[in-house]
Amino acid sequence: MSTGFVVLPDGCPTDTTWLYESPQVITHPSGRPWLVGRWGADEIVQAQAGSVRVVVIGHCPVTTTQLTRLAERVCEQRDVGPLARQLPGSHHLIVTSPDGTSVRGTITGLRQVFHTRVDGHAVASDRPDTLALLTGAGVDEGVLAARLATGGRLPAPLGTASVWSGISAVPDDHCLIMEGERAREVRWWQAPEPELPLEEGAPAVHAALSYAVRSRTSSRHPVTADLSGGMDSTALCFLAARSAHQLLTFRWGEADAGNDDAMFAAHSAALLVQASHMVVPQHELPALFAHPGDLADTEQPYPFTRTLARMKHTVGLLADRGSRTHFAGHGADELFGRFPGYLHRLLRRQPRLALRHLRGYQALNRWPLRDMLAQLARADSVQDWWRAEADSLTNPAPALRQPPLAWGLMPLRAPVWVTESAVDAARSQLRTAAETASPFADDRGQHQYLVALRATAPAYRQFARLFDTAGIRLHQPYLDDRVVEAALAVRMHERCTPWEYKPLLAAAMRDTLPERVRTRTTKGSFDEDLRAGLHRSLDELLELFADSELARAGLISSDVVRSQLLTPQANLSGHFAVEQLLGCETWFRAARHLGRSERRQKERERHILP
Repeated sequence: MSTGFVVLPDGCPTDTTWLYESPQVITHPSGRPWLVGRWGADEIVQAQAGSVRVVVIGHCPVTTTQLTRLAERVCEQRDVGPLARQLPGSHHLIVTSPDGTSVRGTITGLRQVFHTRVDGHAVASDRPDTLALLTGAGVDEGVLAARLATGGRLPAPLGTASVWSGISAVPDDHCLIMEGERAREVRWWQAPEPELPLEEGAPAVHAALSYAVRSRTSSRHPVTADLSGGMDSTALCFLAARSAHQLLTFRWGEADAGNDDAMFAAHSAALLVQASHMVVPQHELPALFAHPGDLADTEQPYPFTRTLARMKHTVGLLADRGSRTHFAGHGADELFGRFPGYLHRLLRRQPRLALRHLRGYQALNRWPLRDMLAQLARADSVQDWWRAEADSLTNPAPALRQPPLAWGLMPLRAPVWVTESAVDAARSQLRTAAETASPFADDRGQHQYLVALRATAPAYRQFARLFDTAGIRLHQPYLDDRVVEAALAVRMHERCTPWEYKPLLAAAMRDTLPERVRTRTTKGSFDEDLRAGLHRSLDELLELFADSELARAGLISSDVVRSQLLTPQANLSGHFAVEQLLGCETWFRAARHLGRSERRQKERERHILP
């Protein structure tokens, strides 16, 4: 592994230094390893106050002095939650005290925590494939089948579960507490009640987002940032321009003639007079789905396979321009977009206002009135939703205009190439998940926002690693905990309406964004780019799935995949399903090799400490 870490309890005899090239080690007071891994000097802050030690790994703009003052308030593990809620940025927090060691990630899952048992002791890491290397773990084909049989739409916690056998993922609102040889997952965070009016919440969002950007632009190296023309990336560019020593904006040229991103991006670029701008035309970019056999990494199936070759090319271009920090607007759609589950509570508390919103959504999306009212009349639980999705996994796909008012946003349906045995395994996983499922927040709308954030954040983590390979730190400020909390605190029916696009972000960036971008109501289309890329890479895709490891494992049918690839599709949903399937295929090939590698297992055995 190039970067990352493992956390070891005091007394664990396992040597983990072989997992990393030139590993760094932080020890327990006993002198035994506590943290082992690789991290940059600017990615770690340490502090000690008596018997309490605090380590932050990632982006956290606090000094050692500031962290020490916070550590002085910690006597035992139950005191760590208040400390964690005061730290800005995006990072892992590891704290040891007399009653144990705790490990926390982020509330969105951008940084997760995984754990397993090694030589009788609990061991934690920021990556499950690191623990798979350490233990020789194989693939959890039940979890993999659930991902395959739900078309990549599987929500947390099952959707963010480790795909490695015997390795557990800590829920994103929980921390892992290691006490001697034991480990337990404890909930420490809950979503704020959405009570703030928009006019009060918007300044808080602006302050949190401004600080998140400003705290990342202190370097004298050039800062680069996406400038797509949309509100999300444009806001980051204008915020970065205030504090960056040198700013370069970046954009891919469009393939679709009807995509108006270029017009809005050019308008913004003209106003960013202190920045330089880079637009890469389509003919200089790899096609979508180019080199389909390439692997992102071995942590989990990578869902953005269609752009993998293009992103690797982009990373090289930015590195050549001297970038060491890059900003991207990932997470803004999930944080500020439209998730109308809030209508359930609103209808019961403010029925007249809810009916106005319903009429607006019906006019905007042409939702069938009967379906809307039927869903809003339901008083089903999260557990009911998981059970219902297990039962309907092979039902026909619902109408495209079905209102997304359920707990899980989108119905789960098995693609036609998934085998019966894979569907059976997936159903078992879904029903097991139903036994322990609980809502992420009391309000169904708030729950939907967290479902969306946690569905994509782990993939954005893998996305960031593509930049790491070139020495570029990818920052995604919309996914910072403090930014997310500020947004979630705003009233649901004011931050999500049928009449405005991302009203909370628009209000927060009123004095930052060009008015033309802030009031934009369109969204760029990349349909033609997707169709053209799939056509150009068709032969390579057919060859890859003709020799499918997933098919050999009995999880998919290669013949059905081939038939689907060769059949014209009525819409793009089939193309997106291929993208998810491709991510599972390339990961499964690498994972099976990693898990059965005798050399790795022997190397592990040689490094067990006496």
